[in-house]
Amino acid sequence: MDIRFDGRVAIVTGAGNGLGRSHALGLAARGAKVVAVDMGGALDGSGGSATAAERVVEEIRAAGGEAMASGVDITDFAAVTGMVDATLAAWGRVDILVNNAGILRDRSFAKMEIEDFRKVVDVHLMGSVHCTKAVWETMRRQNYGRIVFTSSSSGLYGNFGQSNYGAAKAAMLGLMNVLHLEGRKHDIRVNTLAPTAATRMTEQLMSPAALELLRPETITPGVLFLVSEVAPSRTILCAGAGVFAQTVVTETEGVYLDEAQRTPEGVAAHFAAISDTTHERELTEAFHQTDKFVTMAAKAKGVDLKASR
Repeated sequence: MDIRFDGRVAIVTGAGNGLGRSHALGLAARGAKVVAVDMGGALDGSGGSATAAERVVEEIRAAGGEAMASGVDITDFAAVTGMVDATLAAWGRVDILVNNAGILRDRSFAKMEIEDFRKVVDVHLMGSVHCTKAVWETMRRQNYGRIVFTSSSSGLYGNFGQSNYGAAKAAMLGLMNVLHLEGRKHDIRVNTLAPTAATRMTEQLMSPAALELLRPETITPGVLFLVSEVAPSRTILCAGAGVFAQTVVTETEGVYLDEAQRTPEGVAAHFAAISDTTHERELTEAFHQTDKFVTMAAKAKGVDLKASR
């Protein structure tokens, strides 16, 4: 089965360079009409020009595709809403949103200015929120939507000097989990990409050989799958150098402690059993954990939960 996007309209943020450019070109090559959003700023978010987005649009049009450029600042919700309104006026719908735009302001937490922390969270997290909010009602009305958030191994696993970036990228998981639940009855599927790519953000950190293996084009096929008609939802897809993997958040079975053991010392004494991963499993909603805990406690106390309803 070929994955195509004929008749679909896609918005890609951070589309002027790197991953965003690759995603925009990949969507257009398979038939999507593309809005390339990029304010053209420096890596730290300073400055701005629509030139980068316009270059990508020229590439798409030269290849026979349809595209338009936008230089909006995604931290400005009114500007983002205007961009979406212009898209709807031109093409009548929005089917796909790839939240890719981001900046870096790396420093150790001890040396980081609070404004640099706030700015990175504002771009990565609130920028994604703004774009998603601006298309959400349209996707609900259409009963169709595909949204990708961009996380990072820094958010999933941590990276020295990136407390601001890591916090923002970890937030994508919580946002995805909730919007997956709220959007599923309208066939809005929400996923997260955790890429490792050769981009402006990584070019100073790796060897030329590694950068060649990590070309953005090796990651885009995963994004195209995540925004396709056959996409999953609530998936964290990791990608880099042609390798694809899935991150799954699991919880151990846990241990019930009675009143006598329910002390800090009791938790310490049972911590090996609490941490035992033998029966760990993925929980897909918050109340699944609540139900598990209540069921374990009721069993230990001999409480019939059904009889108490």
